[in-house]
Amino acid sequence: MKNILILNGPNLNLLGRREPEIYGSQDFKSYFSELVEDFPQLSLTYHQTNHEGGIIDKLHEVGFHFQGIVLNAGGYTHTSISIADAIKAIDTPVVEVHISDISNREPYRKHSYLSAVCPYHVIGKGLAGYKEAIEWLDQKP
Repeated sequence: MKNILILNGPNLNLLGRREPEIYGSQDFKSYFSELVEDFPQLSLTYHQTNHEGGIIDKLHEVGFHFQGIVLNAGGYTHTSISIADAIKAIDTPVVEVHISDISNREPYRKHSYLSAVCPYHVIGKGLAGYKEAIEWLDQKP
């Protein structure tokens, strides 16, 4: 059974409450339950942190024995070379996910330090982007 981590960064603990016109009205805990039901063949784990170091620590923790990581680094996408370096340092493939279309938002959101180090990206598909990312990881040998 493949182990896949979904790792959410800052402010994503407020999904369902934070700017629902951008991020939707569903909280991630209930969405994660749906993902677990949709992928019974996988062992899905969820972790959320508002701290850059927490993201890096979790990448280091699972990045040598899990089969995939789905990462929505939130605002750190646009600022954190350290998270990009952590992704480069591990063996596990990391899929970059963003709920909103960052290319159509504020100018500072258009650049991702993670894009160059992630083999697959799902941008602007709402929460359904997580499902697409998991499907991509599940298809990898």
